[in-house]
Amino acid sequence: MSNTEILRRRFLEHVGQTSPSPLMIPVARAEGVFFYTPEGKPYYDLVAGVSVNNVGHGNPEVVEAVKRQAERYMHVMVYGEMLEPPQVEYATEIAALLPQPLESVYFVNSGAEAVEGALKLAKRWTRRAEIVSMRRAYHGSTHGAMSMMGEPEGEEWKNAFRPLLPGVRSIEFNDFDALAEITERTACVLCEPVQGEAGVRPPAEGYLEALRRRCTETGALLIFDEIQTGMGRTGEMFAMTKYGVTPDIVCLAKAFGGGMPLGAFIASREVMGTLQCDPVLGHITTFGGHPVCCAAGLAALRFLQRTGIVADVERKGALYEELIGGHPQVKEIRRSGLLMAVELGSSDKMFRMMEMFASEGILSDWFLFCDTAFRISPPLTIDDAQIRDSADIILKCLDRL
Repeated sequence: MSNTEILRRRFLEHVGQTSPSPLMIPVARAEGVFFYTPEGKPYYDLVAGVSVNNVGHGNPEVVEAVKRQAERYMHVMVYGEMLEPPQVEYATEIAALLPQPLESVYFVNSGAEAVEGALKLAKRWTRRAEIVSMRRAYHGSTHGAMSMMGEPEGEEWKNAFRPLLPGVRSIEFNDFDALAEITERTACVLCEPVQGEAGVRPPAEGYLEALRRRCTETGALLIFDEIQTGMGRTGEMFAMTKYGVTPDIVCLAKAFGGGMPLGAFIASREVMGTLQCDPVLGHITTFGGHPVCCAAGLAALRFLQRTGIVADVERKGALYEELIGGHPQVKEIRRSGLLMAVELGSSDKMFRMMEMFASEGILSDWFLFCDTAFRISPPLTIDDAQIRDSADIILKCLDRL
């Protein structure tokens, strides 16, 4: 039995499974926009860990930052007690990039935890209980985050785990009339500025501005889930700056950790301060803001700023769209920067594409609430030659549909 066969058997026996049919592609190493099997077969990573590896696999600056911090110290004390330079420096540099008054950073371990913290913070600040989410939205799989999974598509997942949070309602993204459902009873509205798992749905012109106005009118806090859109993915460091709307709280994760597990929810000092008392320790985490993760995230942020690659993201996305958008099998491309959904109009076609991609050396994926489109969200470091080469492989697969 080969080493890979042994690995597959042990994976199935001892690693908790998320589906009956995992990909089970063995990974030996990863570099740039590729990962490699033990036999040396390269795969274009057009998922980037679901928008995690924005600065590329094995980025030398991130790797060196991880090594340096691990040598100094790792975990010391629960979050929020000690003065740890990686946390302080990262929070300071992130806050400097965000619009006011987003200045107080609460570090956690993941995107779902960032959402959980943001929901608690909004309820604590407003002393209200009703929460509004968007249909076809995904914010995580913990109880609170799952409660925000938009109806009706999310019911399949939610029904198996009820009861969940009470007082949650969902409205249609980009529906201006539905904003009237946000009232003085609403604690917060949780919204992705670009919907991800709905199949990449950018905001309609004026929609986010109207949402902001309605939240301000009713006293509800506006929470942006920038877990997937943040850190340059849409062609700006944050989608909120691309679309010109500032929330009361923003949630970050995925690429925020530079490939390490890290998330955050960010608000004004005044709002964030409500977690300090009545009760004290209103939110607490042991490993949130782990110094090695913060060091990695800070190195990734500095890499994005030093290289200026974010400014080229929109052009790269447009190049992909130009190369594959005219194929007769492609019904539509929905895109914001290098977050793309290639719509085929059929789940059967999409799953056939996944099979061909696996054999041809491409890792892609579909969307939780849109199984008729496949995802293109590569590391932002991808160059034009790699875009053209991977697009050629995609076109060959489309020809075989």
